[in-house]
Amino acid sequence: MSYPGYPPNNQSNPTLRPANPFDPRRDAEILRKAMKGFGTDEKSIIQVLAHRVNTQRQEIAVQFKTMYGKDLISDLKSEVSGKFKDLIVGLMTPTFDFLAKEIHNAIDGIGTNEETIIEIICTASNAEINNIKMAYHKLFGKDLEKELMGETSGSFRRLLVSLCQGQRNENTFVDVASAQADAQKLLQAGELQFGTDESTFNMILCSRSFCQLQQIFLEYHRLTGRDFEDVIKSEFSGDIENGLKAIVKSVRDKSAYFAKRLHESMAGFGTNDSALIRIVATRCEIDMVDIKNAYMSMYGKSLETDVASDTFMDDTSGDYKKCLIALIVG
Repeated sequence: MSYPGYPPNNQSNPTLRPANPFDPRRDAEILRKAMKGFGTDEKSIIQVLAHRVNTQRQEIAVQFKTMYGKDLISDLKSEVSGKFKDLIVGLMTPTFDFLAKEIHNAIDGIGTNEETIIEIICTASNAEINNIKMAYHKLFGKDLEKELMGETSGSFRRLLVSLCQGQRNENTFVDVASAQADAQKLLQAGELQFGTDESTFNMILCSRSFCQLQQIFLEYHRLTGRDFEDVIKSEFSGDIENGLKAIVKSVRDKSAYFAKRLHESMAGFGTNDSALIRIVATRCEIDMVDIKNAYMSMYGKSLETDVASDTFMDDTSGDYKKCLIALIVG
């Protein structure tokens, strides 16, 4: 059952599907020719890489190294520049390696980019969490959970530790009686007492299935007349509030969550290019059609229109923009 006004969460509607027919040797030849000699044929690079899924790009990289004895990513990095280079490198990186690197960048150096951590960790399935953890250990030789514990504190740290276990119930069966009991527990842990029993919110939001959480939010609304996201806003603040809200938004409509993240990445002065690249490069293979529909519904403009009209400071050739739009349009 869906929360009123929200579509089911288990959507898979990509703009980018595996190329068929697919000839990785031919693609490797096209890319080699595009980078050989004076100047670079960016159009051919986009034509290949923005129309192959990540696993196919990895096959092209293997063929490229086999045929020419050179590393495709290294060659691409030497031929393109700026944000276009960042996007191309993101596309050429195995998906979970890419997300692990994004988390590492978020916690490396002075300060922590909690928004990136929340976006990746709080929206991930069990399988995605476990794949990101393995990729993180492979790339950096460190345990992701321990790294996050070292960079965060309090309730937010406990939330991330819980999610890092990758043990959320993923059963699609909805137990209404259990949902009613959990809604009552959440009411007792928040509105009906002085202060907030954060552990109850953490336990329920990190362990119950998305289907079950939809029912819990519905039962809570029946009990109190309040939207559960408003409850989170009134009971929490800061990073823990943002983390819990990301879970609630993902449960209700993950596509709308990412549409909002994309809009925020382009709002105001300047562009949050890392968020824009990360979301477009990964979600185009999952649910970009739904994200585009949500974006149009929420903002009254198409996503590709906003990407095309946004100011890209170092994109004088327009290749960065063209590649993003190719992934969004499909």
